[in-house]
Amino acid sequence: MSSSLASVGYNSIKQTLEIEFNWGGVYQYHDVPEEVYIKLLASDSPGQYFKRYINKAGFEFEKVG
Repeated sequence: MSSSLASVGYNSIKQTLEIEFNWGGVYQYHDVPEEVYIKLLASDSPGQYFKRYINKAGFEFEKVG
């Protein structure tokens, strides 16, 4: 997917974004609007989009793997 993101999934009912990083961690981000997920997938640089609009946005998250 990108140099830092291995895979991305989204649960629209729970608004949970799950990201697997190339370095091995899997994290779930909570209360993420579907629009953010769609823009992440459409981004020319998903890793940069993640850093700017998900990581720095302050969504609650937990490590799941």
